[in-house]
Amino acid sequence: MKHVDLFNDFLKDTVNLNDTRVKELEISTEAIKDAIRASDWTPHISGWMEQGSWAHKTIIKPVDQGEFDADLIVFVSPVDGWDAAKYTDTLLDALKSNGTYKDKVKRWSHCVTVTYANDKKVDVAPCVVNRGGLTRLDVCNHDSNQFERTEPRLYTDWLVQRNAYSGSNSFRKVTRLIKYLRDIKTRFTCSSVLLTTILGYRIGPADEGSDAFADTPTALKTIFGRMDDWLQLNLTKPAVTNPYLNYENFSTDWTDEQYANFRGKIHTYREWIDDAFDEEDRSESIAKWRRIFGEDFASGVVINEGKSAGQLVVADMRRTLAEASQFGGDLVEAIKRFGERILPASFNRRPYMEAPPWKKAPANQQVGVTVRAILHRNNLGTQPVREVLQLEPLQPSHWLLFKATTNTGLPFGSGEYRVMWRVTNTDEAAASDNALRGKLEKPESDNSRWESLKYRGVHLVEAFVIRKRDDRIIGKSEAFRVMIE
Repeated sequence: MKHVDLFNDFLKDTVNLNDTRVKELEISTEAIKDAIRASDWTPHISGWMEQGSWAHKTIIKPVDQGEFDADLIVFVSPVDGWDAAKYTDTLLDALKSNGTYKDKVKRWSHCVTVTYANDKKVDVAPCVVNRGGLTRLDVCNHDSNQFERTEPRLYTDWLVQRNAYSGSNSFRKVTRLIKYLRDIKTRFTCSSVLLTTILGYRIGPADEGSDAFADTPTALKTIFGRMDDWLQLNLTKPAVTNPYLNYENFSTDWTDEQYANFRGKIHTYREWIDDAFDEEDRSESIAKWRRIFGEDFASGVVINEGKSAGQLVVADMRRTLAEASQFGGDLVEAIKRFGERILPASFNRRPYMEAPPWKKAPANQQVGVTVRAILHRNNLGTQPVREVLQLEPLQPSHWLLFKATTNTGLPFGSGEYRVMWRVTNTDEAAASDNALRGKLEKPESDNSRWESLKYRGVHLVEAFVIRKRDDRIIGKSEAFRVMIE
């Protein structure tokens, strides 16, 4: 499923740099401009230009809530006798002479960076206009003391055109989402200019008005799929050139190993995106999108649906079950009075359940998995009280030992198999204690799992059996429903 509204909320609340910080950035850059103009920096300034993610409108909020980067180009006339390094050296001196910036600036290869601690960094890069009487733009590489041709306006215009072809600002939205994926997963290396250029090349004039860009999740699936297709055609690192400077190859940022890793990770994430998009069950689809983008995706849905799970079942029961129309209790009391028939099959699927990252073994290698639950007074492995049934009313402060077996009762030995457990709580008590859970968790040494009985409500325990030799799921149990009074 697409969940267009959830993607819109995710972009607004989590991914996009918030308006307050954008306005503060604008104020800060104007102050930097004023400081440079008021300094004794020699070059004549002919203009300014936002550059990078800021100019391209693909800037995102730092995932660690730390500093973000913004780029500012200052266009200057050539100064006779100056080499490339002189422009950045003297710009550094000019800013250092200002009391506001003297302790905030540092020179890098192409720019001088002004750092606002725990907020942002503004990179100010000199760009020399028409050096040597030629119509051209050059940035200054201090490290090599060389001038380097650049076309920032044309490159930005190219990205603006890609965004127009895709419509509804979808190219920018998708670029932000993929940059967020890069930063939240930290599983691949790709600079922002390289990533943005790769994505830009995946869109063309034929896409204007296309259903392939009907909304944000559809555009994400389209662009990500095209990127993966292109990568799979290139076994070794390809060139990714500036569309207006063919000799500028952004992929030189990659080592061969980094490219191979990027190619593999994008292929995996493409499979995950397709799986989440095509999943027809709402809760499972949300869970699969959360596997890609993390727990901040649909976080409001998770809290609300976890907390209200019991209320929704009881409300539906009152509407559909004549003898329950006047019932005033909660879910636990409803099951004790009317039985498990009131629980829909969909109750076993919660949107905050972590989607398993392992691939399934072929169907002919799948085995049935059953979960058994043994009641204990504590988790010290002492004499068990008894085996319990699903939805048997249980008292808090006891423990359950869960075991996964084949349908014929045979255990899954820890030498050959790993049993991962997904314990998902529901209802108000667990939600109020921030304990809805739903993540995949490791077993004890014998593949069993201890759980304490704490929160009133109906909770779900599932077992995933992973074959160790190929890391494939060979079986998954139905959810064992635990009811705590």
